[in-house]
Amino acid sequence: MELQKAMKRDWLATARTLSEALPYLQRYDGEVVVVKFGGHAMGEADAMDSFARDIVLMKQCGVQPIIVHGGGPQINQMLERLQIQSEFRGGLRVTTAEMVEVVEMVLAGVINKRIVAAINAQGGRAVGLSGKDANLMICRKATKTEKDPDSNIERVLDLGYVGEPVKVNPGVLKTFLESDFIPVIAPVGAGSTPTETFNVNGDTAAGAIAGAISAKRLLLMTDVQGVKNRDGEVITDLSRSDIHAMLSEGTIKGGMIPKVETSLDAIDQGVEAAVILDGRAPHAVLLELFTAHGAGTLIHA
Repeated sequence: MELQKAMKRDWLATARTLSEALPYLQRYDGEVVVVKFGGHAMGEADAMDSFARDIVLMKQCGVQPIIVHGGGPQINQMLERLQIQSEFRGGLRVTTAEMVEVVEMVLAGVINKRIVAAINAQGGRAVGLSGKDANLMICRKATKTEKDPDSNIERVLDLGYVGEPVKVNPGVLKTFLESDFIPVIAPVGAGSTPTETFNVNGDTAAGAIAGAISAKRLLLMTDVQGVKNRDGEVITDLSRSDIHAMLSEGTIKGGMIPKVETSLDAIDQGVEAAVILDGRAPHAVLLELFTAHGAGTLIHA
């Protein structure tokens, strides 16, 4: 009898959750949501399967997901196996001509197809792409500056074959969005010549694609709970002025810099809001979209 009562409570809780999700399902019905997938969830089989199931559920509920993935840890592992040294400057990987071939192999090959297979295994219809397919993402060499800690003088960083998108062709994505297919995109971009390939930061690629497709939301999954203040507390809501102040004082640093910069760029291009959320949390994407609680740090204009 007690077991039956407990099961009934669970069923009622499930029904209540579904009922409370209705206004959020209506809000995102037919809307495009770009999800940058990376971090812990990409390295664990169970986490990958859970993410794939959530994406298929989103599609089934009328949301139009576009997945852009990273692959930093996997690239690091391959570079170590090949005994190729790498370094990061300004939160971005310096990419040599030798290294960009490895990056493309890992991102557009191994990782991309693994995510596609995981989504398909959950009943979805995923298609793997890179930024080079159909000239989806045309890039130029990224130009970044960094302050010298001693002189405080800005200096230009040479990041090699790191690219920044200058043009995104949303036509190919719209073709998929008008069907049952779910695009899964590796952040490798084409250059101005057929032989040129650029390694694009996954967050940057996701933001450029979200802006070009006029996405409703940009979700950047990472391995932290969100943007933190000086005391290490997660900030649930950030405006443009808040971000500029935190960048100036050095509170936002390292790999979080391209995330917040990408969020602001996407908003400038028409994305309603961006969220930096913890990909380690179970069902983080569903919590953000379909509950009042949300997840991570919301960035708005």
